[in-house]
Order: sequence, then C-alpha cells, then structure tokens
Amino acid sequence: MDYKNSQAATTTVTYDKNEIEAPTENIYEAITIIAKRAEQISGDLKSELVEKLEEFATYTDSLDEVFENKEQIEVSKFYEKLPKSTAIAVQEWIEGKIYHRNPEALEE
Repeated sequence: MDYKNSQAATTTVTYDKNEIEAPTENIYEAITIIAKRAEQISGDLKSELVEKLEEFATYTDSLDEVFENKEQIEVSKFYEKLPKSTAIAVQEWIEGKIYHRNPEALEE
C-alpha cells in the first residue's frame, strides 16, 4: 500500500462515532480492527524506513567518529512528516478499504 499518498490527517481530528462503528455495529470491535491495521502499517513503515536508512549507513569501528549523513536525515524527516499509522488506519476504515470478518458470527 502506498502510505506516502494517504489523505489521512496529520493532526488530531474528531471523528463521528456512528461513522466509525457503522460497519461492525460495535465501537469496540471497530477500534480493535483499526488498531490491528495500525500495527500492520507501523511495521511496514518501520521496515521501509530501516531499509532506506541502511542504504546510507556507514560502519566504523570507532565510537569517537560520528558522521552526519544528510541523506539519512532527509529520509528520517520525510517519514516523520507522514501521517501517523493510526490516522492512516482510521482513514482506510472510513473509506471501507479494510477487510474484516468475525469468525464467531460465521458459526451462528
């Protein structure tokens, strides 16, 4: 998924509770689904960031030498400006992009 082009809010937003709980008819279930998706997004972004930072990494044996790598700083700043994983997950939930099912409901 392309999180860089997400339309999620970068600041705090108040959402309509009814809109959040509408797909499941249970606010707690909806929040649990959103939280699990936010964890997935956070993991994806973290692994992507680490991968990009590894490209610019310089390894030295001396702790005395500290290098400021401008490319690493720019990559880090870019990822810091992205919306938080929870905001992306909520946006996906509202747009209906998250697939969910309740196995207990299927047994009934």
